[in-house]
Amino acid sequence: MIRVLIVDDHDLVRTGLKHILSRADDVSVVGEAGSGEEAIRRQRELDPDVILMDISMPGMSGMEVTQRMLRSDDSIRIIILTAHAQSPFPTRLLEAGALGYLTKACAADELLNAIHSVAERRRYIGSEIAQQLALQLLPGTDQSPFEDLSSREMEVSLMLTQGMSVADIAQTMSLSPKTVSTYKYRIYDKLNVKNEVELTRLAMRHGLIEDD
Repeated sequence: MIRVLIVDDHDLVRTGLKHILSRADDVSVVGEAGSGEEAIRRQRELDPDVILMDISMPGMSGMEVTQRMLRSDDSIRIIILTAHAQSPFPTRLLEAGALGYLTKACAADELLNAIHSVAERRRYIGSEIAQQLALQLLPGTDQSPFEDLSSREMEVSLMLTQGMSVADIAQTMSLSPKTVSTYKYRIYDKLNVKNEVELTRLAMRHGLIEDD
């Protein structure tokens, strides 16, 4: 039996995923988490075979959670299941050690195939993600300006677009406010933005966050 932990901040999404996975005789949902912080706790408690991880969550994002988990134990098997197919998310998360990457537009059968593959430690990349990764290799393809950010800078930028303060980000990431402030102004400089409003607009333009 493949034991799965679902990580997503939307209760409706978690309910839908549990319904889909209940169709498989060899897959069992052993737990769920609605935040990054909870995901880390639940992973330690439950030791699931596969984790389905969303990226966009309040506070600690799926990117930071994935990187933290895999830094502590690179045998953890994570499938990114998100609305975000755009660069630089797929590249960063696959490089961090995630074994699977799918969009929420994938079919139920594809999700189950991905779970079975990743449970056997085989990488699974959805067709839409594979296309995006291939396009990045083509000469003349426009690159996202967020490609220039480090993983830490990327994480801070996502939290800034959520309206989090420097103090809140520092607490979430276990960093000093001074370090977060340094990241913040380095991000502004690299992306050529002056404030969080411009940063948020740029992130929306490049599909890193949804325009609600």
